[in-house]
Parts: sequence; structure tokens; C-alpha cells
Amino acid sequence: MRTPEIFDPIRPYDPEELPAAYDKLLADEGFRAVVAYLYPQVPIEAIAAKMRQCGTNLEFQKAFCYGFLQQLLDKASKGCDMDVSAIDVSARYTFVSNHRDIVLDSALLDKLLIDCGFTTTCEIAIGDNLLSLPWVRDLVRINKSFIVERSLPPRQMLLASKRLSDYMHYAVGEKQENVWIAQREGRAKDSDDRTQPAILKMMAMGGEGSVVDRLKQLHIVPLSISYEFDPCDFLKAKELQQRRDTDHFQKAPGDDVRSMQTGIMGYKGRIHYHCAPCIDGYLDTLADVPKNDVFDLVAQHIDMEIHRHYRLFPSNLVALDLLEGSHHEGAYSEEERDFFLRYIDGQLAKIDLEHPDIDFLRERMLTMYANPARNHFLAV
Repeated sequence: MRTPEIFDPIRPYDPEELPAAYDKLLADEGFRAVVAYLYPQVPIEAIAAKMRQCGTNLEFQKAFCYGFLQQLLDKASKGCDMDVSAIDVSARYTFVSNHRDIVLDSALLDKLLIDCGFTTTCEIAIGDNLLSLPWVRDLVRINKSFIVERSLPPRQMLLASKRLSDYMHYAVGEKQENVWIAQREGRAKDSDDRTQPAILKMMAMGGEGSVVDRLKQLHIVPLSISYEFDPCDFLKAKELQQRRDTDHFQKAPGDDVRSMQTGIMGYKGRIHYHCAPCIDGYLDTLADVPKNDVFDLVAQHIDMEIHRHYRLFPSNLVALDLLEGSHHEGAYSEEERDFFLRYIDGQLAKIDLEHPDIDFLRERMLTMYANPARNHFLAV
């Protein structure tokens, strides 16, 4: 199926475009350096031959991404699983999830969809702010990503949002692909996961019929992503102090790259993905609700589903008890409590600020782990 030309600036590469995309990647010194780092014992010619054997984007993912992610999980986690009991693996969905890691949230979802019996992975919404290097842009488009254009003038932003929404509807309805998009722009630095109604408004710009009809055509599934440990917690805490102390704070050019590297390679403990039921049935109850209220209600519903399906780990409950004086000691051992406290101290020691406010930073890090528990207990 040839994708309509209107989507050319943002869509993943079509299969017939892959050979040229592979050649372009393989000629790029930046890409070759990354490949040499990841596969130090493998000649670039062997990598090139394996790439050229991949006739579809899914074949590329299975040949390169799946194995890499499994090896990564073996080294940097205590296991990763997903509960799909509430959905039909033969159907296609738009997964709307909380956002913990720039790269891995969607990458692990791809792997887990295969593990759980889906015959395809998902197309991934990725902000163009992360695609400053041309070879990275090419790689993510090979890897079934579509581009979210940001920092445009208002009129261009409106047109870009409409095209983005139209593409999501096309991907789910015509291409029969799953789609993943984060519930908000950027990660929640304090892990207080809330869906931005603006994301839903964008999603309803495409399709046909009422707002409810348009959202139903995307078959939205709220997805909870639970990490026992967030490797980027100390980087998020550092940024929160910088925003507190510096007027008009702007991240440095390399900050997102450092976050991506840290999130990928850092220790994550246990990881759990949980699919709530598709919200199509819930949307049917909103048929007579005023249009302006629909987005807020749907955002609240997605939040409740994400919060109540969040898997709590000892790290969440220890942090909550330390901040609120609550008592969940029966849910974790003394050894787990001590391990978490040592972990927090170790992460704090990584923060490279000239004048670190240790009390503030510790409180911010504990809050990152406590908020999922707070939200979970309010939702169940």
C-alpha cells in the first residue's frame, strides 16, 4: 500500500523505500560509529547484508531491535512483561501511555506486542526535537516512527496537527497498524501521570463524524507503564532544581541525548506494561455530552485506567511512607526498604550541580516514586 503523498514529511518509510534508506544510513559516519559500538565484533558488511535482507519495517525490527532489547533487559532489568487480557490481539489500537523513558516506552511495547501474539508492532509518535541528526531521523522512520512537528508558528502548527491526526487515523484504519503516543508532551518529571486534553483534541482532528466518533475510530487503549527504578530519576531531579533556581531555564543541547543514553542503559529493576480495556465502550456513554466537555472527561477516564493498573513496587511504597508517614511495611521487607534508601543515595551522588540542594533533590526523587502510589490508591 502506497501511503498518500500528504504524509510524506512525517510518515515511516514504506517498504519500497527501505533499500535506499539502508544505503543512506550505511554511508553515514555517525550511524557506522554507533553500529561499531553496539556490535564491536561484527563487520559493517555483515550488518549491511542483514539490513538488506529486511524487506519490511517489521522484518527490520525483528532482525535488529527485538534481540537488542532482549539483551538489554537481561542486563538492565529483572524482567519485563505485559498484561493484554483486556484487549484482542487480533485487533488494532492506539495505545496512550504514561511516559517514563524517551526511547524505551515505545521500543519495549514493540517487543511485548510480538511476545503477546500480535502479528505487528506499533507505529510510534516521536517529537522532531529528538531528531536533530539526519541519520537518527532516517533510522526511526525505518523503525516505524512518525514525526510530531513542534515549535511551529500557530497557523503551521494547526495544519501540522491536522496532518498528524489524519495520519494516525490512516495508520489504524487503512494500514491496520497499531499506534503509540504518550499521554502528554514530554515526560512527567514528578511521575504524576496526567493526560493532556490537547493530545485528544489533536487526535480528534482526523476521521469523520462527531468528536466521539473520531476518537472511537482510533480504538484508544490506556496503557500503564511501571518501572521499579527510573534510571533518569537523578537527571529529572537535577532539572527540577535548575528550573527552580534559573529564570527562563533551557535544557542544554546534549541533555536529551544524555537522558536517552541513561534511560536505555541504566538499571530498571522490574518492568510491567498493562493494557486497560479499549475505551470505545466508554466513549459510547458520551454521545450526548457537550463537545467541549468530552476531552476533559476522556482524559480523566484514561488517567483513572492508567493509575489503577499501575503496578506498585516496594520503591513506590517506601517513598510514600517516607513522605507521608504512612505504613505499608507489610508490602515490603526491611531489606527492600534499605536497598531503596541506598539506591536514592547513590542516585543523588550522580547529580553534577555546583550547589546541589540535597534536601530538595531527595524530596523530588522520593516524590517521583510516591506519586504513582498516590494516584493508584485514589483510582482503585
